[in-house]
Amino acid sequence: MKAAVFVGQEKPLDIRSWPDPEPGPGEIVVKVAACGVCHTDLHYIDHGVPTVKKPPMILGHEASGTVAKLGKDVKQFKEGDAVLLPAVLTCGYCDACRVGRENICQNMVMFGNHVDGAYAEYVKAPAKDAFHVPEEIPLQDASIIADAVSTPFHAVKNRGQVRPGDRVAVFGCGGVGINAVQVAAAAGATVYAVDMVEEKLSMARELGAAYTIDASKEERPGKALKKKTGGGVDIAFEVIGNPKVILEAFSGVKTGGRMVVVGYTHKDVPFNGGRIMFREMEVVGSLGCRPVDYPRIIEMVRTGAIRVTPLIAGRFPLEKANDAFDALRSGKGFRNLITP
Repeated sequence: MKAAVFVGQEKPLDIRSWPDPEPGPGEIVVKVAACGVCHTDLHYIDHGVPTVKKPPMILGHEASGTVAKLGKDVKQFKEGDAVLLPAVLTCGYCDACRVGRENICQNMVMFGNHVDGAYAEYVKAPAKDAFHVPEEIPLQDASIIADAVSTPFHAVKNRGQVRPGDRVAVFGCGGVGINAVQVAAAAGATVYAVDMVEEKLSMARELGAAYTIDASKEERPGKALKKKTGGGVDIAFEVIGNPKVILEAFSGVKTGGRMVVVGYTHKDVPFNGGRIMFREMEVVGSLGCRPVDYPRIIEMVRTGAIRVTPLIAGRFPLEKANDAFDALRSGKGFRNLITP
């Protein structure tokens, strides 16, 4: 098969032939329809974040496609079925999995990190982890459910515990943050979207944000948010991974409120411990999504409660995979797809 192969940091992906995957017992091979282009992949290529599996390897963890081959004992799928593969595979038996927190599985396996991913014509996966894609959802567009939609869904519903009537702020309206906006709006919250790019703020309004704050025009966006809400929001989501923005988001939360860190950063963030204690503030992290939530998310996309197609900025054939990453580096659009 043909694949866009990661050969090492600060090097372009190499379009080359790669051995076809073969399914073992309980596994399926999926003919990839599309795989989303994510900042996580850019961390591997540009920023020196190591993958568990050493290069050369195939990146890509937001995949949808059709079942091409079935391993022994696979009963729930047949060849030709449309499927979605979650970004992370879980073991089902560690302490985290046993208490329903599979998204922080102690033995998690991530496509394009621990095992070969989906910037290729085919990818192999355990059948137990795949989900059927309804015919109402365009198969290519369904790929971004695997991370760009599921990650903010978990952040909003499970970690943020957003309820109808809550006032919610989303700091950073890129490929993941824009979906935090629409999931929070779908949950009945009044959403304040914060970003520096008008295109992103415009899309946030289209997807349910009641108010927007242009951070490029505010010296202290968190202070502006507090003024706009008369004391701060109930819950804020930081979806960039920038220590300065994390602190700004925290500063815009009311007394007794909650902040959810969704964006990744390896840097320390200097919180004021006294404010956390005296005002009973909560700061929580959020990673990925639990398998149990995927059917709900897929149904919300099927019925239009969550929209995916407007977020697709570009579709790049496998041969143009490096162009897709150049588009990501430039900050254009919300989600680009590689379509083998």
